Amino acid sequence: MLTNLVPLKGGFNVSKLKSLLVAVVLLSAFMVTPAFPQGIAGCKTGKFIGSYTHVDAFPDIWGDGSNVEHQIIQQLNLHNDGTVTQENAGGPDIMLSAGLSTTLVGSWTCRRDGMLVVTVIFAIYAPTTDAINHPSTVPSPPPVDLFLLQHTRATYLFSVTDANTLTRIQARNRVYAAAEDPTNPTGGVLRRLNTSIVVYTRLVASDADLLAP
Repeated sequence: MLTNLVPLKGGFNVSKLKSLLVAVVLLSAFMVTPAFPQGIAGCKTGKFIGSYTHVDAFPDIWGDGSNVEHQIIQQLNLHNDGTVTQENAGGPDIMLSAGLSTTLVGSWTCRRDGMLVVTVIFAIYAPTTDAINHPSTVPSPPPVDLFLLQHTRATYLFSVTDANTLTRIQARNRVYAAAEDPTNPTGGVLRRLNTSIVVYTRLVASDADLLAP
């Protein structure tokens, strides 16, 4: 789901969508190490491996004053083989009206100063009615469809705050056109650094519900 996008008749509002994507998907890069609390070893202990969540609140999912409220979970999964995935639970939400972001997939590394660096690649799809221009290959009437708008290569910088908390302190995106290769680390267009603080909390396994009366 990409909120507040109003598709245009015969296509989609590309400029509005691109502006929205920068605001919705905030990812991080490593620059000068800020003074954020973390253990002396930070990520060097390896104990940060696991699944973490962050909740985004959307009080008006349509952005039209109808006040349809959704809570969207971002689930960050750090694996002991050095790979990373991040799932956006709201991805399919109103996607034919507002677009879709694919799962974020990539790798993590532990910096010498104990800060955790995560780099991922994902794609952005936008709603389109362009199928009407291809009558020989689509059903009739033409459906609303999804169209690959851009690729994004993004980097996070996390402080390992404690055993159950990761704090994202920097985020930076490199944006590529649909026909460009997002695996090229110097390609695309580098966006400006984002220093918004985002806290992820470990999803702790518990048998409490199984033992409840």
